[in-house]
Amino acid sequence: MKNKPAILWTNLLVFLLTFLVAVIGVPLYAYLYGFDTVHWVATILTLGYAGMSITVGYHRLWAHKTYEAHPIVQFILALGGAFALQNSALHWSSDHRVHHKFVDQNDKDPYSAKKGFWFSHIGWMLRDYQANTYSDYSNVRDLQKNKIVMWQHKHYLALAILMNFGVPLLLGVIYNDIWGMLLTVGVLRLVLSHHFTFFINSLAHIWGSQPYTDKNTAKDNGALAFLTYGEGYHNYHHIFETDYRNGILWWQFDPSKWFIKGCSYLGLTKNLRKVPEAKIAAAKLQMQKYRTEHKLLEKPDHQELIAKLEVEYQHLVERIKLFGQVKKEYLIAKKQKMSDAAFSDIKENYKQLKQQISEQQKQWQQTIMQLA
Repeated sequence: MKNKPAILWTNLLVFLLTFLVAVIGVPLYAYLYGFDTVHWVATILTLGYAGMSITVGYHRLWAHKTYEAHPIVQFILALGGAFALQNSALHWSSDHRVHHKFVDQNDKDPYSAKKGFWFSHIGWMLRDYQANTYSDYSNVRDLQKNKIVMWQHKHYLALAILMNFGVPLLLGVIYNDIWGMLLTVGVLRLVLSHHFTFFINSLAHIWGSQPYTDKNTAKDNGALAFLTYGEGYHNYHHIFETDYRNGILWWQFDPSKWFIKGCSYLGLTKNLRKVPEAKIAAAKLQMQKYRTEHKLLEKPDHQELIAKLEVEYQHLVERIKLFGQVKKEYLIAKKQKMSDAAFSDIKENYKQLKQQISEQQKQWQQTIMQLA
C-alpha cells in the first residue's frame, strides 16, 4: 500500500482553528456582547478587498497576464493577497498555471477535480502532495522579473501576519472593540475568503453548465460568480484564459472585470486582453452542434440530419468570421478621420451583416430545436 504524503500541520491547524473560531467564537461573542453594523460593513469590505486581490491580482493579472497594471495597483493587490492568506502571488500563479496546463490530470493537476470535492476544495493543501515540485518556479520566470511580486514573495510571511493582525487591530482601536474586530474582520473574513476562493477549484468543476467546452470539468455558474467576484464563469475561463473578463455579457456579475476596466479609464491598467467575439461564438456553436449530433444518433435518418446540420453550421461559422473582420474594419474606421461617404459605406455594411448574423443565429436555434 502506497504511503500517504505527510500532513502539513501548519496548514491543517490554520484551517481548523480559524474555522472553529468562526463557527463557535463569532456566534458566542455576538450572543454575549453583540456586533454593530460597523463590524459587518468592515467585514464585507475587507472580504471584498482580500477576495478581489486574488481574482484581480493573483489570477487575472499575474497568473494569466490578461492586462497590465500600474505599480501602485500591483502594490495594493500584493498586500491584499497576503491578507487573503493563500501563499505568495508567485507560488499561487505557478500552481494555477500548472492547473490550467494539466487540468483534470490526477497525477499533474495540483487540485484536480477528478479526485473529488474534498481534495480539490481543501484536501490538496493538507498533505505534502507537492513535495518534489513545491519550489519549482520554472513556469513563472516572467513573474520573477516583477519587483513587486518578488518583494511580496520574499516577505510573504511578515506581510501575511501584518495584514491579518494589523488590519483588524487597527479597526478595533478605531471603533473601540479589538476582540470584535479580530473575530469578524480577522477570523470570519479569512474563513469566508478561503472557502469562497476554494469553491472555484471544487464546486466550479462540479456544478453548472458547459456552453463553451466539455474537454475539462470546468463549469459556468452564475451563483458562484456572486461569491467569487465574477470567477464563477469557469467554463469560459478554461477555454479562454487570456481574457481579462470571466463574465463576458454586460449583465453577468463580474466586479473584477468592472474594476479592471474602470482602472483603465484612470490610466492604472492597460492592454486589457479580450477574446474576439467570433472565436467565442464559434466555440459555443461547436458545443451546440456536438450535443445535437449526439441526440440525432438515436434517429433512423441521423446521417441525413447530421449532414444538414453540418451545412448550416459551416455556413454560420463562415459568416461569423466575416462579421468579425467587418467589425474590426468598422471600429478602425470609426477612430480614423474618414470622409462621411466612405465611413457611411463601411457602417452600412457592418449593420447589414450584423442583422444577417442575428437572423442566421435565430434560424440555427430553430434548426437545433427541430432536429433534436
